[in-house]
Amino acid sequence: MKLNLSQDAIGGLLLIAAAAIALIWDNSALAPYYNALLEAQGTISVSGYGLSKPILLWINEGLMAVFFLLVGLEIKQEIQTGSLSDPKNIALPILAAAGGMIVPALLFAVPNMGDPSVLNGWAVPTATDIAFAIGILALFASRAPTALKVFILTVAIIDDLGVVIVIAAFYTSELSLLSLVLGFSGCLALYALNRYGIRNTSAYLFVGLFIWICVLKSGVHATLAGVAVGLAIPGSKDKDGHSPLTEMEHNLHYPVAFIILPLFALANAGVNLAGIDFDTIMQPISMGVVLGLVIGKPLGVVAGAALAFYFLRSSLPTGMTMRHIWRAGHLAGIGFTMSLFIGSLAFSDSEQIAQVRIGILIASLLSAILGWLVLRSAPEKSSLLNNA
Repeated sequence: MKLNLSQDAIGGLLLIAAAAIALIWDNSALAPYYNALLEAQGTISVSGYGLSKPILLWINEGLMAVFFLLVGLEIKQEIQTGSLSDPKNIALPILAAAGGMIVPALLFAVPNMGDPSVLNGWAVPTATDIAFAIGILALFASRAPTALKVFILTVAIIDDLGVVIVIAAFYTSELSLLSLVLGFSGCLALYALNRYGIRNTSAYLFVGLFIWICVLKSGVHATLAGVAVGLAIPGSKDKDGHSPLTEMEHNLHYPVAFIILPLFALANAGVNLAGIDFDTIMQPISMGVVLGLVIGKPLGVVAGAALAFYFLRSSLPTGMTMRHIWRAGHLAGIGFTMSLFIGSLAFSDSEQIAQVRIGILIASLLSAILGWLVLRSAPEKSSLLNNA
């Protein structure tokens, strides 16, 4: 089969390469330099005022805020003109995404019930890596209807919205009331900019930077500022057909896919494999992540979609059957970037972090292989309707 190395596929391959480099680097003689680089202090200051954080935190809370800005833009785009704009089409992806979060969380809890502190990682297997999932799907474009890509993208976006809510509700440290009030005032300023028709995106980004600093100081994860800005960007078109939302989404897509997400993978996928054996892999944390992503994701996505299809009478997208939903479920099991992100919030103990990373890497690899197999075995588009 001839591979279709589209830009989506290249983004997925870059993520794989970055994760591989991180693993090799952290298990080589150069490992001390890997850790030293991530722990090095990066400082931004103006007239003596500024922020000083380790490089790892600048990536996880700074660059990832740009990723969440893109998430906010995509959510708003879907609500305004995409799959979520028609109420008749909302139930299927929403319930599929909900099932794809609830079932993995429950399966993560099964081997970890004896340790309440570890249960804090229940959200790790609830996430879906959009770049990886769409990247693998792009390799098999001839065997997947366009509706399948739209469905996976919509489920992943709803999934990301769920992750944003989970981070805000469950993964916050001690809160600073003053910083929260200032951050909320910034959100009101974003609303005012939108309400009075300001279309200059620089104004939104300037206010967003203020919100990001406030949220960073508040104890709530700073990446949520990106979502707030994304949802505030105007989506209406002017007389020339230009939309600030669409243009910003287009401008951010490639930097996020080709720079920010690979950098995040490079900084977070490193785990020293010395002393890691089969017993380590079988630890409850690792097993919970594997069960949640590899088994829980496809089961949850299919269960949620079946509930919408059989009980709420939702229609499947044109050209899709329940077999396509099952294939989408396997791709949704590739948690990788977002799972690593949540894992960094859920655990602070180095041994637990190593276990959760091992679980994520194994689970994402298995889900990618299963997704590859089910897509490779699918018929070509010309016969999808008859044979799928």
